[in-house]
Amino acid sequence: MSEQIRNRRDAQAAGTHAVAQPHREEGYVSEGDHPVEHERPEDWGWHGETGAWGRRGAWLVVLLILAFLIGNHEGRVEDLWILGTAALLAAVLVWDVFRRKNAWRSR
Repeated sequence: MSEQIRNRRDAQAAGTHAVAQPHREEGYVSEGDHPVEHERPEDWGWHGETGAWGRRGAWLVVLLILAFLIGNHEGRVEDLWILGTAALLAAVLVWDVFRRKNAWRSR
């Protein structure tokens, strides 16, 4: 038995019925319910940005990473990793400034 037929049979056994949805695959809804016609990605938490507070927090993280340079370690390999990580995060934040500035709809 194909998986589509098995899914349809299981859905019908659970008291639901199949609904044709435009631009989507066939859906199943409970008896008496109305199918969802459009779900915005923002309703699920996708495509959101953290805004100004997120960017400020990221710069704070850069400063906290640089604070790890103060310590009792003797090797300089740790310092290189710390500086590299902070520089990479700072580069992403600077890139984000230019991305938002040149975006069609900047936030």
